[in-house]
Amino acid sequence: MSSEPLLHLDCLSHTYSDGTVGIHDLCFKVFPKEIVGVCGPNGSGKSTLLEHLNGILIPSEGEIMLAGERIDKKNPKKLRRSVGLVFQDADSQLFAPTVMDDVMFGPINTGMPPAEAKKAAEWALDLVGFAEKTKIPHYLSGGEKRLVAIAGVIAMKPKIVAVDEPTSDLDPVNAEKIEKLLLKLRDELGLSVVISTHDMDLASRISDRVYILKKGVVLAEGSPKDLFYDEGLLQEARLKPPEVVGIYKRLVKDRVLDDGSRPITRDELLSLIENRVTNKKLPEVI
Repeated sequence: MSSEPLLHLDCLSHTYSDGTVGIHDLCFKVFPKEIVGVCGPNGSGKSTLLEHLNGILIPSEGEIMLAGERIDKKNPKKLRRSVGLVFQDADSQLFAPTVMDDVMFGPINTGMPPAEAKKAAEWALDLVGFAEKTKIPHYLSGGEKRLVAIAGVIAMKPKIVAVDEPTSDLDPVNAEKIEKLLLKLRDELGLSVVISTHDMDLASRISDRVYILKKGVVLAEGSPKDLFYDEGLLQEARLKPPEVVGIYKRLVKDRVLDDGSRPITRDELLSLIENRVTNKKLPEVI
């Protein structure tokens, strides 16, 4: 990981027009080629944070730095070209007559010639695995809409893709497609990805680093292994641990596995169990 952040948000406060304080005393960084999970319950400030990353919102007090350059109300377009935001409600991003028109809209809006914008849209739709380019967005399924919304963002060739609740309201098959796509953006395109989610299982599987928010403040930042095994932290944030963490702790309690390994993915847990089976007969678990 690079020692210099690609994006640095130092938000002393953001106050909405009605006086509500969204986030405050919040320091957030995104480094090149990483997936950052932003976890917290409803109302913790996750969506507000993502809207700052894209320049939709600017801190009332504080600053946003993009590759060392300060972003303020005078130059938010620079931030929007570098950070693509996918909203939780994909319908809010899909409005053109066809899928192709929709994905082309962003590139054209940034000044890309129509022919070049079409090539960018075709590339993005191929990347997300969506072939029906002439379909009407309104009639797509929830999973299809999410794929097209992500395609519309990556067609603009951003450095960072921020996705608000990427798998919410999706069935398991479509949720898995989105999860694999987010990994693909990091591993094959070299993009940085930020996801806001209260799905701790998703965050544990794909995040390189995690921020845990509560009432607009960062409670903690670190690796999934460190944060998701901290019972006190998760209780304070009103979050449940990932399923793998809960299963591992039960197996440790029942003396099936030894303490200290901290598996965070299903494969890591299965590997521990397989090693134990190979080396020693498992005790009976009641």
